Amino acid sequence: MIYVAEDAGISAEGLERRTRNFLSNNVPQIQAHGGNFEVRAVDEAAGSATVAIGGACSGCGIAPMTMKAIEERLPESVDGLDDVEVVRAGGPRAAVMPSKTDEMDEYEDYSPPF
Repeated sequence: MIYVAEDAGISAEGLERRTRNFLSNNVPQIQAHGGNFEVRAVDEAAGSATVAIGGACSGCGIAPMTMKAIEERLPESVDGLDDVEVVRAGGPRAAVMPSKTDEMDEYEDYSPPF
């Protein structure tokens, strides 16, 4: 994993840890349904993070809604995080069919229970 921070070290790692903890504790259905997530990059100075989802998410019809919800909920829930990008994992962890991610805008009002 790559962590980017102006003061590279504990502070960025703390933001990454808080991001991971939120996902583990508040979006357990990802892992419960055979999917996975990975915090790919954290830039504490910019207050941004990139999260990749994969595994069984590739065939899940609500994966685009989950992606959008993560993008909205993480900044609301993790101090120091202002912007989140959720991407598809590549390789053996590939997720979310491109045709599904193109439909993400349809789910503006989706409010999952996390």
